Amino acid sequence: MSDLFDQLVDWLRIPSISTGGGDPAEIRRAAQWAADHVERAGGTAELVTIGDGNPLVIGDLKAGRPDAPTVLIYGHYDVQGPGDLSAWTSPPFEPEVREGRLYARGAGDDKGNFWPLLSAACSLAAAGELPVNVRVVVEGEEEAGSESIAEWIRADERGADAAIVFDSGMVDERTPAITVGLRGLVMAHIEVRVGVRDLHSGIYGGTALNALHVVHRMLAQVVPGPDGTIREELCAGVLPPAEAERISWERLPPGTQVLSEVGGRPAYPGAADEYYERNGAYPSVEINEVVAGEPRTVVPAVARATVSVRLAPGQEAAVIAPVVERLLRDAAPADADVSIELHLADPSLFEPDLPALVLAAQALERATGTAPALVRSGGSIPVVAEFAARGIPTIVSGFTLPDDAFHAPDESFLVANLELGERAGRELLQSLAQL
Repeated sequence: MSDLFDQLVDWLRIPSISTGGGDPAEIRRAAQWAADHVERAGGTAELVTIGDGNPLVIGDLKAGRPDAPTVLIYGHYDVQGPGDLSAWTSPPFEPEVREGRLYARGAGDDKGNFWPLLSAACSLAAAGELPVNVRVVVEGEEEAGSESIAEWIRADERGADAAIVFDSGMVDERTPAITVGLRGLVMAHIEVRVGVRDLHSGIYGGTALNALHVVHRMLAQVVPGPDGTIREELCAGVLPPAEAERISWERLPPGTQVLSEVGGRPAYPGAADEYYERNGAYPSVEINEVVAGEPRTVVPAVARATVSVRLAPGQEAAVIAPVVERLLRDAAPADADVSIELHLADPSLFEPDLPALVLAAQALERATGTAPALVRSGGSIPVVAEFAARGIPTIVSGFTLPDDAFHAPDESFLVANLELGERAGRELLQSLAQL
């Protein structure tokens, strides 16, 4: 195996879990791992901690010429918790190769995806061939809200001429992608309390307030209709996709295939045909969790639920969040004690004809032999919205595949895509020297 592979395995062995239950010492060790690589390449790096957050890795690799543009490269070293260990074929922090895939937590999201880009920058710098100044920013809270990196970006005065984010994926094993749009997020954690304890449903049912009934009424105010229609006030500000994006979508697998490959079923007749429009350029509302009661005859006193509203490019989380909260609260009776905790992230959108994106598309085609598709992601990467707010054109790409099972047991990354990612990283840095 190559040094590129061996180094990644070392990083993957560090259980840098940020989603609860993680060891702060392991989180710091994973951050230091990235900082050490920057320093060994001749650059400078430090761990920056903001408040009680996990350390940020902030580094610099200098170009050989003083007038070179500056490119910021971003990734994250934190990972999701492994969940049910019995669901893993091999232990999540003992990387194992099976049939050309490297299995480990973080293999796809995001250590295995980002490491080839970082390796490319470090290799070019060590050889004295780096054509751009590279700012290295690696965070440890992407899976837990990205609060530290958001604060750092807002306070940063240097900026960059462009940013590269390898935290996304390919369309398929042959076709790379540039994600020009990402959805934002309004997530509401709801707790309803209607009594001091659960009650007997035979004696008190029908007269005592039921926390689950209250939660159901609240959620009914925001869930889509049977045809997928979302309340008009939750669609405020949506920007339609550019014609270049729509043309690029024609190269992508049909929505019916996308859903069937992951075992999904259409939410309503015709939903699969609208997959790319719906999941990239339109908001969505999903009930993520409802927890309450017992499998016996009780009137629940407490119920909890989580609902997430994905925001399309053009929308603002600060505008939609109070609408979501109002709709939920207005449906609750006065006697119910309701608490709602909101988490917000703005969407982002970059026009495909920006010089940085045009250069990036050419670089990815040289690296892979295939022109990249221009896509919108239904997911959210909070840091990208922060870059957009600073006016930094951002190339969101990467080399994960749809079956890499990130956030799930048996997360993986195609071993061959390590070298592909490093080659793409080199081409991107060379190409962006023209900015």
